[in-house]
Parts: sequence; C-alpha cells; structure tokens
Amino acid sequence: MAEGASFLFGGIHFNRRKFATDFSRFQAKKKDISNSNPVEIAEAEPEEEEEKEEEPVAVSVKKRKRKAEVSESGDGISLFKKSKSAKAAKKDKEKPAKARAKQKKKINRQLERDAILRKKHNVHVSGNNIPSPLENFSQLRSRFGCEEYLLRNLAELGFEEPTPIQRQAIPVLLSGRECFACAPTGSGKTLAFVVPMLMKLKHASKDGIRAVILCPTRELAAQTTRECKKLAKGNKFYIKLMTKELVRSFDFSKDPCDVLISTPQRLRMAIKKKKLNLSRVEYLVLDESDKLFELGLLKQIDSVVKACSNPSIVRSLFSATLPDFVEDLARTIMHDAVRVIIGRKNTASETIKQKLVYAGSEQGKFLALRQSFTESLNPPVLIFVQSKERAKELYGELLCENIRVGAIHSDMSQSERENAVDDFRAGKTWVLIATDVIARGMDFKGINCVINYDFPDSSAAYIHRIGRCGRAGRSGEAITFYTDDDIPFLRNIANVMASSGCEVPSWIMVLPKKKWRKHRPGRGGSVLAGPKDDVKKKWTKKKAKKSQKTNLDEGEDEQE
Repeated sequence: MAEGASFLFGGIHFNRRKFATDFSRFQAKKKDISNSNPVEIAEAEPEEEEEKEEEPVAVSVKKRKRKAEVSESGDGISLFKKSKSAKAAKKDKEKPAKARAKQKKKINRQLERDAILRKKHNVHVSGNNIPSPLENFSQLRSRFGCEEYLLRNLAELGFEEPTPIQRQAIPVLLSGRECFACAPTGSGKTLAFVVPMLMKLKHASKDGIRAVILCPTRELAAQTTRECKKLAKGNKFYIKLMTKELVRSFDFSKDPCDVLISTPQRLRMAIKKKKLNLSRVEYLVLDESDKLFELGLLKQIDSVVKACSNPSIVRSLFSATLPDFVEDLARTIMHDAVRVIIGRKNTASETIKQKLVYAGSEQGKFLALRQSFTESLNPPVLIFVQSKERAKELYGELLCENIRVGAIHSDMSQSERENAVDDFRAGKTWVLIATDVIARGMDFKGINCVINYDFPDSSAAYIHRIGRCGRAGRSGEAITFYTDDDIPFLRNIANVMASSGCEVPSWIMVLPKKKWRKHRPGRGGSVLAGPKDDVKKKWTKKKAKKSQKTNLDEGEDEQE
C-alpha cells in the first residue's frame, strides 16, 4: 500500500520549470503564496528534498510571478484594458500611419488636379513620376526659383500664359528628366526648351560649352540664336551660333561659350578637327528631331551625341512630327524619358484653314496661282516648290506679273538667303518662293497664306510646310495644288486635314491609302503658263518696255 500510495501521490512533485505554463494555469491563486518570498517557500518543504528542489523552485516561482502578471491582464474584464505605456506606443505607431495616409491623400488630389489641367489643354504624357504641369509663368518662381530677369523678358516679349507644350515640357526638364515632345507647329517649342536651359545654367561661366542645340538648317539655327539672346537679356550668357568664321577664328578652349547652336555637319567638322570639347555639356537639344534622324544626318548626330560624354547630361527632342522610328531611336540614347504629345500625334494646327485645288497639269497650276493672285492677293504669301530649278523658274515668271517676289533655295549663298528672309520679314517682298529648306521651324510673323505649288513628298513635309502660317493662335490658310500624278497620294494629305478638323470631300476619303516613302514625281512639265518661246518673247518685250521707259526718263532729266 505504501508503494501504491507513493505511486498515486507521486505526481505532486513535478518539474516546475518544465511545466511552468501549466502550473500557472491550474494552480490556485493565493495571495499569501503569490506575495511570499521564494526563500520562505523553500523552508516549508522537507529538508530531504531541499537540496534537490531549491534551485528549480526559486526559478519556477519567479517565472510563476511573470506568468501570473501576464495572466492577470488577460483575466475577465481586464482583457480589453491597456496600460498607459501600451496606449502611448499605439499612438506612436498611429502617428506615422496617419501622416502617410494624409500625404497619400494630398498626392492623389494633386494627381487629380494635374489630370484635369492636362485634359483641358489636350496634353498627353507617358512615363514615371511625371512632374505637375505649370498653371502660369509665376509658378516658375514659386516652384523652381526662377530669376527675375527671365520673368521680365517673358512679359516684355508678350508671353502671358504658357502654351500646352510649355506647361508640361518646362517642369519635366527643370526636374532633370529627359523628354521627347511632339506639338503642332507654332506652339512655342523653342521657348519650351530654352527657358529651362537658362534656368538650370543660372549664370555665365568660363568652364566651357554647357549646352548644345542642334537644328537641321542654318536659317532655323540663326532664328533659335536670336530667340535665346532675347530670353537671356539681362544675364550675360555667352550664346554662339556656329558659323564658318566662328570655326576658323574662335578658340573654344580660351573664349567662353555657354550655349552653342549649330547644324549637325558644322558641329561634326569642328569635333573632327578637335576645335572644341563637349565633355561638359549638361543639356543637348535636338530641334526638329525627325529631320535630324533621317539617314543623311544620322551619322552626324551620332558623332555629336558620343562627344557629349557628360554622364549627367539631359537630352531632349522636339518636333511637330514624331514618327515611330524616331521614338525608337530616341529611347536608345535617353534614360527614363517622359513622352509629351500635344493634341493628336502628327497633326496640323487647327487654326489653319486647309484646301485642296485640282489643277490638272503643270500649266494649270500656274493659271490657278495667277487667278488666286488676281482675285485676292493677301500678302505675305509663302509658296513651296519641289526643287531649286522650279523655284528659279517660278520666280522669273512672277517677276513678269509685277509682283514683289523673292526666292530662297540651296543654290543661293548664305548672305543671299539671309537677305531674302530679311526682306520677306520686313515686307519688302510680298511673296517668297521656297524649297523645303525653310519648311521647318522658321517663324514668320503674320503669314496669311501658304501655297503648296508642288504636292509635298510626305505627310510630315505637308504638316511642316503649312505650319509656317497659323502660328501662336493666329488664323491662316493653306492651299495645295494637285495634278493627276498626285491623286494616288491624295488620301495621305486628306487624313491630316481631317484629323485637324477640316472638311474633306468624301470621294477622297474612299481612295486607297498608298504607302509612300517619298512622293517626288518627275514634274516634266514647265511651271510656266505657255510654251517657252512665247514666254521668252513676253520677257523680252517687258525688258524692252522697261529700257524704253528709262531712256525717256533720262531724256526728260537732261532737258530739265
């Protein structure tokens, strides 16, 4: 029985350390035991087991106390009670969570405002973390710390509100992001890349070339130089236009130059001759980028891009037309770029009234031109032809019509081209006959009408040609003559007209759309109104009359 009794009651003495959790759960809570000293509990036990259980008992009681304290907080009503320190800790955790929620709400509100503003101005963007568009020019000071001289120059030049491309492209470039932008002709793209460039350069420096602007033609490069100098008035930036004289006489290693504006070929030759160092260039702009990325200029652009070896350089591309292949090439040289499209991609300005006129033949085109001049000649008028030979021929014929006419083409010297443009700007000539050499980027104030005497060789050429009128919100008119040879390619131009809101005859829209590379027919017929012999007789008669009149005048002067 003793053995049985000892066996039955053997479970009283168990390892308290091992089963501390169970012990604290089932042990009756007595105040005198829970508040007692571990030493007193040890003395109450038999002496024989004191040595064996002394250490474990002391440890188990300590653990018992901790478990008891934990269990007290979880019993009955005290289950949902928190200590002051726990509440404070929770508040500390809630504070950053509330701040994050508030910040997120603020960001979402800003994104909503940005989306509304972009939709209002027909701005389409793609990219990561795109900066908010400008609401007005005063935000240049509040958001980006623009200096007073630049805001003053903008006001003096008559820029009251930013255009859609300026609203989005300026913040993108000021944030240090690269971008490629497509906006209609006359929408202020030059200002969109010049303003952030001047703001980032801050002041003049003698550390070498810090910004490069590439333009496809010399005329556009000269115009961009003039605009840069107007905006930089009041801050002594060194802005240079790359010319033959500059390459020969200017020492870029000693003489200061902040902004260099050039055509690709001239800049490439200067790099090849080691006349300049572009390793410190911070900003590279490709204006009319789709023209610069054509096969003839691609190697030149590649050499310039390689020479601009600054790892922190910001590159940007601007054009009124942006084909897919240009975007693909742009992405190979740009990092984390923002894409900005104003309106529909590759469309003409909606302020231009566009019209197609069937002329039948080459002679019919001249008759239609002369008739339009007879009915209503509203100068200044810009006429585009296909080649320099046709420009010379049409120029000679219009002289016979006693019209103040000028011409510009690639056979003319640089000074002759500049004089022709200056006379047209000054109003000395009413009609300017041109090839596509001035179809891109040239800003002629107040051109009322553009006539495509020869059908354009691509839809992009058409958009850039007619974009010489209807600039900066003004209205304009574009007339395009077409012959039987041009009808297969008529649908391409009709699509551009329809996308910009112009009415197009329904029979043209059902024509098959023919894929073209370059539509450049032979134009075998002469631009002259009749046979060449008759024209020569007419020309000689005119000259004879003029000489006869001058002789009479000289005779009258001698008599007086």
